[in-house]
Amino acid sequence: MLNIDSLRNFFERHGYDVSSRLSDRLGMRTTNVRLFFIYFSFATLGASFVIYLFLAFLLRLKDMIYTKRSSVFDL
Repeated sequence: MLNIDSLRNFFERHGYDVSSRLSDRLGMRTTNVRLFFIYFSFATLGASFVIYLFLAFLLRLKDMIYTKRSSVFDL
């Protein structure tokens, strides 16, 4: 039971980053983007979950590539 709670807490802390960043980019409310992913996953039998994971991977990759350096000494 402890493993399930820790797994749920991990996804709650790190899983909503995709929808919040996507909503900021589109200028929408975050709840609307999350509801879209939920409804779309029911309609496509889970295919939107794969899209969500792919977007999370791309955002993480973008963050690793385009890190903002504050000075010359960070190189």
